[in-house]
Amino acid sequence: MTPADREFFAALADVVFGNPFSAQRSKVIVRLAPGAKPGDLTVDREALARVVAPKLEPFLREGASGLRRFGAEDRRLIEPALLYVGYHRCVPQLDALIERQAGQGGEPLAVPFGDEVVAGLVGSGVAPEQAPRYFALYYQLRRAFYFIYRSLAGECESMRKFREALWNNVFTHDMRGFEAALWNRMEDFSTLLLGETGTGKGQAAAAIGRSAFIPYLPEKHRFAANFTETFIATNLSQFSEQLIESELFGHRKGAFTGAIDNHQGVFERCDPHGALFLDEIGEVSIPAQIKLLQVLQERTYTPVGGREKKRFSGRVIAATNRPLGELRRQGRFRDDFFYRLCSDVIELPTLRQRIAESTKELEQLVELLVARIAGADSPALVASVLEALDVSLPRGYGWPGNVRELEQAVRRILLTGRYAAELPRTGERAEGLEAALIEGRLTADEMLARYCALLYERLGSYTAVAERTGLDPRTSRKYVLANKA
Repeated sequence: MTPADREFFAALADVVFGNPFSAQRSKVIVRLAPGAKPGDLTVDREALARVVAPKLEPFLREGASGLRRFGAEDRRLIEPALLYVGYHRCVPQLDALIERQAGQGGEPLAVPFGDEVVAGLVGSGVAPEQAPRYFALYYQLRRAFYFIYRSLAGECESMRKFREALWNNVFTHDMRGFEAALWNRMEDFSTLLLGETGTGKGQAAAAIGRSAFIPYLPEKHRFAANFTETFIATNLSQFSEQLIESELFGHRKGAFTGAIDNHQGVFERCDPHGALFLDEIGEVSIPAQIKLLQVLQERTYTPVGGREKKRFSGRVIAATNRPLGELRRQGRFRDDFFYRLCSDVIELPTLRQRIAESTKELEQLVELLVARIAGADSPALVASVLEALDVSLPRGYGWPGNVRELEQAVRRILLTGRYAAELPRTGERAEGLEAALIEGRLTADEMLARYCALLYERLGSYTAVAERTGLDPRTSRKYVLANKA
């Protein structure tokens, strides 16, 4: 192996174990595959694999036995390349499997190509007892990319960072450590999703929950679980305080009036290879928080009216649009519960932030929503929706309901030709600004735009806003127009 070979394979290892949504990874790929352009990598994701395979070929002429002639350091460099090429060879089959499984419940589908992939891994020098685990890792990688990239639309910088955070949540920031020690320990890492109503917390949770490691069972030629059933979501705000413990932990017959039969709670129904999504965690009472804390710490719980302890083996993902900092100060959300929940905290970008970063973001989302509603791409419908939004809404409309509101706006325009949003009153706008400041969700530009818009409503002129803020009159006008809604 030449020094140039070693340099190439060392850089490739950073790609193999890196986050596919990081800005740095794309730069490394362009350096290793000079013919590929950064923008093309989202379309042609096999560009680097086509470069790596020929570089590996001279080292593989003698098969796995030939690799033994390399020293330990060189083998360590070449192994990621072998895994990378093996992964890309089975990507089309994995994608087809995911597409088929996504539409079916019940038992996991058969994997007719599993034996071939496992044999190829063994032929590349992977120990026979380890090859099924690497195949399961291939499947996990592909599912994570499928759900993180395809189900979360948007190409602005905040969405790139959001996808990067989700990937780290599934595989950690360093896949070397994940592959070596944490691949079967991720249930110990709970996740807290924070974001305004309608930003997509449920989709983000599903992307994490459906991307868990699922073992491959060679003797059964299938994976151990169906990813469509390993994710369970429940909205805690819909249950009364009396029923929420039953929903979470289940109950035994006769535990309370109306308990006419045994009932499995969501903790019991959750697959060991899956995740439980607790939406609106900010609405949970203190007694329920204490019991949830016990589950997170001890991994055990007891059904209402029961005595036996049951074990929970899945992962917990929680979300809220409430200002947790304020709830903690008021004593309505326990600090110890918060710190046990927040192994990772991911904040979802607002629609107004995304549109401010890229003017194309709204158009891309409308295209996606129209295609989803109509069942096919329709440029004519997209154009009519965008025109109606431009006519119906004031400049710089803030989209308080975020993507969920946009989806309903698209539906209403398709039905009626227009969308008349309910604009917030000044008092509501002030409360919203205060909450956003307390939670630390605003950039400097967003803060100034919303504050200047609020002042303009109260003072009635750009000059008065400039005097109150100390900004140049033209600057104050720019900020008012940026968020005049």
